[in-house]
Amino acid sequence: MRLLLIALLLSSFCIAQTNEYSISFENAVHHEASIAITFPELKQKTVTVRMSRSSPGRYAIHEFAKNVFDFKATNSKGEVLEATRPDPYSWEIKNHDGEINVSYTLFANRADGTYSQIDESHAHLNMPATFMFMEGEEHRPIKIDFNVRRDLNWKVASQLKKVSQTTFTAPDLQYFFDSPTEVSDYQLREFMVDGQNIRFALHSDDSAQDFDTYWKKVKAIVLAQKEVFGELPAYDFGEYTFLACYAPHVSGDGMEHRNSTILTDRESLAAGGMEGNIGTVSHEFFHSWNVERIRPADLEPFDFTAANMSGSLWFAEGFTSYYTNLILARTGVITSEDYVKGLNRTFNYVWNSPARDYFNPIEMSYQAPFVDAATSVDPVNRNNTFISYYSYGSVLGLALDLSLRQQGLNLDDYFKAVWNQFGKKEVSYSIQDLENVLSGYAGDAFAKAFFSQYIYDSQMPDYQNLLSNAGLTITQDKNKPYLGLRVNASESGLRIASPTSKGSPAYAAKLNKGDLITAVDGAAITTVDAYNALVKKLTVGQTIAVSYKRFDSDATTNLTVSADPTYTITTDEKADKKARKLKKYWLQEK
Repeated sequence: MRLLLIALLLSSFCIAQTNEYSISFENAVHHEASIAITFPELKQKTVTVRMSRSSPGRYAIHEFAKNVFDFKATNSKGEVLEATRPDPYSWEIKNHDGEINVSYTLFANRADGTYSQIDESHAHLNMPATFMFMEGEEHRPIKIDFNVRRDLNWKVASQLKKVSQTTFTAPDLQYFFDSPTEVSDYQLREFMVDGQNIRFALHSDDSAQDFDTYWKKVKAIVLAQKEVFGELPAYDFGEYTFLACYAPHVSGDGMEHRNSTILTDRESLAAGGMEGNIGTVSHEFFHSWNVERIRPADLEPFDFTAANMSGSLWFAEGFTSYYTNLILARTGVITSEDYVKGLNRTFNYVWNSPARDYFNPIEMSYQAPFVDAATSVDPVNRNNTFISYYSYGSVLGLALDLSLRQQGLNLDDYFKAVWNQFGKKEVSYSIQDLENVLSGYAGDAFAKAFFSQYIYDSQMPDYQNLLSNAGLTITQDKNKPYLGLRVNASESGLRIASPTSKGSPAYAAKLNKGDLITAVDGAAITTVDAYNALVKKLTVGQTIAVSYKRFDSDATTNLTVSADPTYTITTDEKADKKARKLKKYWLQEK
């Protein structure tokens, strides 16, 4: 099937008319690019060109058209064509002569996985944020010329098919828009794995020596993840490219694509990125299997005109998040002890959230268009109604892996089975398919229990047993007092800094964000240190009076102290031989 797909893609260049794009950066100092597109041999008398409203790997709406200006359309003779605006994202053009030439200026000044940034250090291009397309002609091949700034020693890095140093092609719009491009004076490292070239283009001020140190970690991650699936994907054109921008003027992010990934962070390698950025490398490279080829059916095909919703993000993003730090531990990039410590934050965020009363992991995934780099101005109630599918899926991945290991199985081999049945063949999957694969691997009863309890419902696995069998302990301090408040100091008292969570003492006492606490049991409290000292002296079950101001009115409420719900996961130094052995094979401890 894959060979047939490639043959069809190659033949499309001979059969279909090619749309030609070019981009130049003369005014990069003011974050502008000049873009020109030729759409030849058009059959429809009225056509629409538009900017995308979404981007591969993101699920929310992004209004990229807002950064476009100086739009012009001409025919093959250079005569100006009238363009009308049926909506904020589109330009409708009539009375052409079979060819339309479009030009416009793009303002771009945010470098991350969604947007583009142009300045005299680089052109960081996310394609949907940069280029228009013509409705109805998405199937056409695309050729693009990058008119690089030679005075700045710029060169081009991309997963697009290379024709020359500055000319590249894509078989269709879906591939073109899934192909971010870095144009800069970047450093490059490469190594071959089973006949395929793994490349890392680094745009930063880091030394070659620091890059070499980082590159060793990246190579270890690539090889360790290959072991999970048993093989690398067959990357198009035999290459995979990391596109990294580590600079103070970019925004921290990571975004997977079919044969490449965007990596951005404000920290250079020398300024903390050596440790701080490597987790994003691990996460995004795992996506070249899980989500790019092991692909949810409800994301196919990706719609560039609307928000994209999937119920499988707990698996596509969450299980990928589980492997992010696990791979770092297996490669020695972090210690196994640091890995265990790192479980705590995510674990507590998920299992102490009241949101499980309302949504299961599938329904949490459905909320991606509202949370994945989405913007809104009205307050939301997410601390009570939402758990990130990244985190939720991660702790479920932990539970599934440890549950399988109790039977002499493991999550790696389950992923191999999913890969062989779906990802390797590039056949998209449903949630039922995931359950069916687990059923074939671990048995019908096991698969049905896991999915019915933890995917279609929001029950909590028996981590006490699972972690104990893996040489870890999980505890809660039943005597530690807890109020459920996060406060900031102000001149008038302590301001509640975030919405209170359902089930907490503060929520039951009807306290909420913005309330100004003036006294506790009659004692004035004005500093965070004084508040923390007071909380330590309280006892579980004790009732205290809290005086506060809301809308400039004085009020008092009674608050009953509860036990701190925080879980603590640690290594069990007294674990038996069997548990230590399981832990060793799980984390691949040397």
